[in-house]
Formats: sequence, C-alpha cells, structure tokens
Amino acid sequence: MTFSATVLTLYPEMFPGPLGLSLAGRALAEGRWSIDPVQIRDFATDRHRSVDDTPAGGGSGMVLRADVVAAAIDATAKPGVPLLAMTPRGKPLTQERVRSLAAGPGVAILCGRFEGFDQRLFEARAIEEVSIGDYVLSGGETAAIVLLDACVRLLPGVMGAASSGDEESFEAGLLEYPHYTRPQMWEGRTIPEVLRSGDHAAIKAWRQSMAEIDTRLRRPDLWERHIGARVQSPSGARQKKDE
Repeated sequence: MTFSATVLTLYPEMFPGPLGLSLAGRALAEGRWSIDPVQIRDFATDRHRSVDDTPAGGGSGMVLRADVVAAAIDATAKPGVPLLAMTPRGKPLTQERVRSLAAGPGVAILCGRFEGFDQRLFEARAIEEVSIGDYVLSGGETAAIVLLDACVRLLPGVMGAASSGDEESFEAGLLEYPHYTRPQMWEGRTIPEVLRSGDHAAIKAWRQSMAEIDTRLRRPDLWERHIGARVQSPSGARQKKDE
C-alpha cells in the first residue's frame, strides 16, 4: 500500500520541495509514497478567488474562510485518511504520533496562512490540529514538510536498514546517544575508549548511559516522562517495590 499525502495549500509549488530529494525523494520516485498538492484558491466562488477575509471583531491580518477551505476538504477527502491542520495552536507532534501516521494509508494536511483558520472549520470537520514547536512560521507548508519527512522515512524500504531508526532520539523516550567516527584523534579530542574496545556489551551500556545523561540534562521534561513510563510498567513497578 502506497502512503498518500494530500496537501491543501495556497502555495502548491512548494511541494514536493525538499521532499523530492534524498531518502524521501528516492522513495517518491520508487512509488513508495505519493503527494498531491491542492490549491485551496481553486475552491473560491467569487471572481477574485478570495480565500480570506478580515477578522470578526476587528484586528490585524486576515483569516482563512471556513466555506472555501471546507469545500477543498470535502472535494479531496479520502476514507480512513486523517486530516491534520498545521497550526501553533495544535497538539505538539511526537515521534509516537509520527509512527502511527506512517503505519496508515497516508495523511491530508491543511496549511494555514495569515492569522489562521476560521474556528468554525474545526467545529464542522474532523480535523486534528498539530504543532511542530512553540514558534510561529509564515505558513503551514514548512511544518507540513517536516511532518511528511518524519513519516516517509519510516515507510518500509525507505531507510537502508530496517533497524536504522530504532535507537534514534525519541524512539525509546530518550535523546539519542552521541556518535563518533574516524579520525580517532581530531584537534586533541579522541573517540571514547569504550567505543574502540570491541566489547559490544560495554558499548551498549555506555550508549544507554549517555542517552539517559543527555536526556536528563538537555530535556528534563522528556526525562520525567521517561521515568514515569518506566515506573508505571510492570517491570518498573517491581523494581521500585524491590528498592
């Protein structure tokens, strides 16, 4: 089954963009996934092809009209395909959510512009609001590219080895451990001795330890969730009781 992405946008020429290169681009050429950029403006009904209007109650900027965007949604909707809207007001995107999306038939993505969407759109249609971070972009297209890149790399056959993503950041609730490669000595800095030891058990333990240390220092929020999940698991509960 090919992973299919429909992107509703005012700038369809932005796609596939960087998704046409590297791993995602090769997978696109091989037919492992597809992308269909849809021009929202094509669903406007007036001669000016208007897609936005001034905010009710006053204020700066413009707001995307619910009737125009809904028409675009209804014309392109596919059964079983989740509809996402990229917006800073959405729920933060996680690797867990990316995995679940990548395991499905695809996604439809709404890309906002201006001040965002008329709120009635979310009341009238089943739309999942998604944010890629606590900052504001000029539009949802860049965020959509981020989400699609995260999904596509997890599709079967896209990464070189099936296990390539198993130990990456967030996959086990931790940041990834640091990496090293040749030369062994660079600007007075050497590769940690354990990584040159050939002792696979010691290397695995070192990597786990570094992942935990880096997560605790750099992302205390992630560390707290990781500890909480470990304590709540059956093995974690037994460990806590034994201690």
